[in-house]
Formats: sequence, C-alpha cells, structure tokens
Amino acid sequence: MKLSELQPNQNAIITKIDANEELMQRFYSFGIIKGAVIFIETISLKKQTMEINVEDTMIALRVDEANTIEVEVL
Repeated sequence: MKLSELQPNQNAIITKIDANEELMQRFYSFGIIKGAVIFIETISLKKQTMEINVEDTMIALRVDEANTIEVEVL
C-alpha cells in the first residue's frame, strides 16, 4: 500500500522507498527510512499534501512524494 492511500489518524510502518537519490536523501534527513513507524496527521482538502509524524517530527509531503513510499498499516 502507498503512503498516499492512508487516511488521517492511521499508523503504518515503512516497508520500501522507491525514490530518486535526491528525494531519498531528503527522506533520510527527516527519519523517513525503512522500518520507521509513521502517523498520518492530516491531508489537505484537495489531497495535494499530507502531514505525517515520524518519531515526533512533523513533516509535510506532497502526494507524489508519498506515492514513492510503501507502507503496511499497523
């Protein structure tokens, strides 16, 4: 399942990231790595961005960036 498919207030664990090197480095700098537990805080009304919580860090992602992250719902 893609991260972009989750709804607010859902928890998931990252199972795979399929992004280019530049985006991958950005994700790593925020703690978005395989095995990390994430929580979906909010999704914008037009579903263009989402706010996630990774280990007490709030991060805003574009939906196209979230499409590169595979997750498993907890």
